[in-house]
Amino acid sequence: MLFAAGFGTRMGALTATRPKPLIEVAGRPLIDHALDLVTAHGAAPVVANLHYLPDQLAQHLAGRDIRLSHETPEILETGGGLRAALPLLGPGPVFTMNTDAVWRGPNPLDHLARLWRPAEMDALLLCIPRAQAVGDNGAGDFHIAPDGRATRGAGSVYSGLQIVKPDLLHTIPERAFSLNRLWDMMLADGRLYAADYPGHWCDVGRPEGISLAETLLAAPDV
Repeated sequence: MLFAAGFGTRMGALTATRPKPLIEVAGRPLIDHALDLVTAHGAAPVVANLHYLPDQLAQHLAGRDIRLSHETPEILETGGGLRAALPLLGPGPVFTMNTDAVWRGPNPLDHLARLWRPAEMDALLLCIPRAQAVGDNGAGDFHIAPDGRATRGAGSVYSGLQIVKPDLLHTIPERAFSLNRLWDMMLADGRLYAADYPGHWCDVGRPEGISLAETLLAAPDV
């Protein structure tokens, strides 16, 4: 599930006439950077949700094996958007991935899949150690215990990529809601897990993130 429905308001004028997933980094739209990783991993089916300027994204994705989940008349946020897309995704668990970041290092979907233990986990979030999170100046989102369980607080930065079981989505009455609602239920049951990514990641949620991401992608291999 590729989240591509948002308004991209932090991008200012750059998203006045185009959706954020079509903003280019290193000459290619952000959503294509994400799709490279999805395709290399072999995840299928692939669904993208659309709301803001949807025709542009639909045209860009035309001819590819990608299913589109149109959110109308209102945007459904991450949790509601995932639930609305479930008929297109099929049975879980599923990857969900933001489309406003670039990665440098091993394929993050491969890395996450190797760590997934469905008997213990209801969700596994991929996080970035703060020193490896380019363009993010916050204190972090999750602390990761030695056994991999996640708790909220200063620590690693959530990357926007996870594996999640969607079953609990059906217990939430609101139509539009954040995935944080789902995570809170999993936290209460001790079944929310997280893992750190060994490479680098850059948030491209603001205009200054574009040049930071291009510098990251152009950096020589160490």
